[in-house]
Amino acid sequence: MSKAKLVFIGGGNMATSLIGGLIEKGYPVSHIVACDPVVDSGQRLETAFGITTHTENVTAAMQADIIILAVKPQIMKAVANDLAPALTHNKPLVISIAAGITADALQGWLGEGVPVIRCMPNTPALVQSGASGLFATNLVTPVQRQQAGDILAAVGTVNWLDSEDDIDKVTALSGSGPAYFFLVIEAMTEAGIKLGLDPETARQLTLQTALGAARMASVSDVDAGELRKRVTSPAGTTEKAINSLLANKLPEHFEEAIGAAYERAKEMADELTV
Repeated sequence: MSKAKLVFIGGGNMATSLIGGLIEKGYPVSHIVACDPVVDSGQRLETAFGITTHTENVTAAMQADIIILAVKPQIMKAVANDLAPALTHNKPLVISIAAGITADALQGWLGEGVPVIRCMPNTPALVQSGASGLFATNLVTPVQRQQAGDILAAVGTVNWLDSEDDIDKVTALSGSGPAYFFLVIEAMTEAGIKLGLDPETARQLTLQTALGAARMASVSDVDAGELRKRVTSPAGTTEKAINSLLANKLPEHFEEAIGAAYERAKEMADELTV
């Protein structure tokens, strides 16, 4: 993989996190190029990482082994159509991290024979703690599949999906998921403040509790339900709180919310791939 020329189209937060993660893991700076029409964005990336940047996508794409499309879904069609002539001969692997843009749509815009991988990362990739789901089309070779997995593994965990529909499910669960946990953190912090703790103490306790619980769950040999039971003493404070949450149908609310996000992801596909 160290010889593959990577070209990022778009220089926003996700591209920045991937570039930073790759370089930290030893990927050669000379093999990474980023394109962004905003000159200041390119200069920021040059200063931060020492990579080469361009404002013209086509110029950079012609030299790419792997192209990472890190642009907003609303402009993906225009960007892909613009790139298509440059991909006619070398057929680089194209990795899209845009929600709602189907592989068929990308294939149609980019041109016949271009291997495409859809990826749904999430924002904790910014601190190299991301979770990504990937789906590869039939044109993707085993080597390219490994390369894509290595790129995303630079900023977190990687899960390969058998069905493209699973990308929308990943979008609803982990793509949008950080916001769900941020909401829980907000609510717990506010509850602590209302009990009388000062705001900074409530914030720090909530954040460390969330971090500790996630770490325990990630290294434990039992599931989250069993861990919950182990810290819920009969007739104790935790049981009282858990029973209140269950009585207010917290699990059902999460199921409904994630289902709504999944339906919206499918709707976006219809809206963005016309």
